[in-house]
Amino acid sequence: MGERIPHWLDKQASLNPQRPAIETPDGRTISFSELREKSRGMAFALMESGVKQNDHVALLASNSTMYAVFIHALSYIGAVAVLLNTRLTPAEIEYQLTDAHVSHLYSEGSHMPIAVEAVKDLNLDVHSLEHVKTEKEGLQELQTDLDLDDVYTMMFTSGTTGKPKAVMHTYGNHWHSALASALNLGVYEKDKWLNCLPLFHVGGFSILMKSVIYGMPIMLLEKFDDRMVQEAILNKGVTHVSVVTVMLQRLLETLDHGTYPDHFRCMLLGGGPVPKGILEKTSAKGIPVFQTYGMTETSSQIATLSPEFAFSKLGSAGKALSSAHLYIDCNERGEVGEIIVRGPMVSKGYYNRKKREGDYLRTGDLGFEDEDGFLYVVDRVKDVIISGGENIYPAEVESVLSSMPGVREAGVAGHPDEHWGEVPAAYIVTEEGISLTETEVLDWCRERLAKYKCPKEIHWIDELPRNASNKLLRRRLSSSPMQGEDE
Repeated sequence: MGERIPHWLDKQASLNPQRPAIETPDGRTISFSELREKSRGMAFALMESGVKQNDHVALLASNSTMYAVFIHALSYIGAVAVLLNTRLTPAEIEYQLTDAHVSHLYSEGSHMPIAVEAVKDLNLDVHSLEHVKTEKEGLQELQTDLDLDDVYTMMFTSGTTGKPKAVMHTYGNHWHSALASALNLGVYEKDKWLNCLPLFHVGGFSILMKSVIYGMPIMLLEKFDDRMVQEAILNKGVTHVSVVTVMLQRLLETLDHGTYPDHFRCMLLGGGPVPKGILEKTSAKGIPVFQTYGMTETSSQIATLSPEFAFSKLGSAGKALSSAHLYIDCNERGEVGEIIVRGPMVSKGYYNRKKREGDYLRTGDLGFEDEDGFLYVVDRVKDVIISGGENIYPAEVESVLSSMPGVREAGVAGHPDEHWGEVPAAYIVTEEGISLTETEVLDWCRERLAKYKCPKEIHWIDELPRNASNKLLRRRLSSSPMQGEDE
């Protein structure tokens, strides 16, 4: 048993009962006391339907207040939330449900057909999220304390093999992530954080955690809408927004020659490499963009640029947050090497996988520190493609392509794209005498992969570039410059 703290939603309902916890663009609000009552009511309803402490309960839903109620309800039960990406195919969801040993699945109505298809071969029922009561009363005991060592959430990521893995986050991981961010950015009475990132991603979920830990209102959007975000910043008191590069590009286009008000103090930017031109535009407009470095395994950012260096260290992801360590595996400062991290926000490992030895996490990302110790990320997880903030793992796409009749082997690499940052491009070697069309390949992929993972370009080649160990050299496939390739 680890350190225990009072349930954070109980605490905010006591300290700030009438303060808005969640606002929506159409003017609806839910206070911390209302959020507590609805979450506890839903907890009783979930327990009545069979959800127990330590059960793995999956959720397939888009951003909504009900999503937040569900997440907090599970914390009152002590169940583990398995958060599913709504963009996945039924086959991909089926794999994750099986791998995470999910005992209950709840789905929003709009995603119900996919959920039903995903469980058709599993001994698992799908429950409607909208039909779960939030006014239920019960005699069961709910958790009044949170054990910081207990696992609270699982979110899937992928390793170099392309097999999705469930990252286990404890209450302590989320708690320390929020505290470290607060020590870097500060927390003020009038702060209001807008979230337009999916709540099934750690970047979006971490904002829910900041809200209940800080006692801070958040404005929750179902999805990114540049005009809604702009309106919220200009006229609804939003002080912080978390975005990825493609979102920032669209906000700059919408803002045109305008500027943001003085109360707006943080555009937190993550999700991969950022073109220098975009940062120069934001700097010229005086928009406080803070680049971050983090991943699912670090419960959101583990390094963030401090406000005072927003313009003088353009392009840097800053330094490790107060409770985190960050090292570069190199011989001297300024040299590119693998980024290694440690801290209380770092996950202890993946569910259903071998436990990581030691406290250090080798990220697989390349970066360097300048003469002042500021981190600059050179590459992301070696071959991972980051498209509009979504991670695309080439090995997973290659596996689907290679399973297609007539394909002898396939390689996938990222190509630069002005809108998405990067998009996947496929390089295919066909069996001798076989002729395939681009349409046939794309149709095959669309049936087996989420849309954003499907190749945007198809190239036919005679052989794939490999090294002496027969390792595929993906950067030899791409038109982008090669860096640090293992020959």
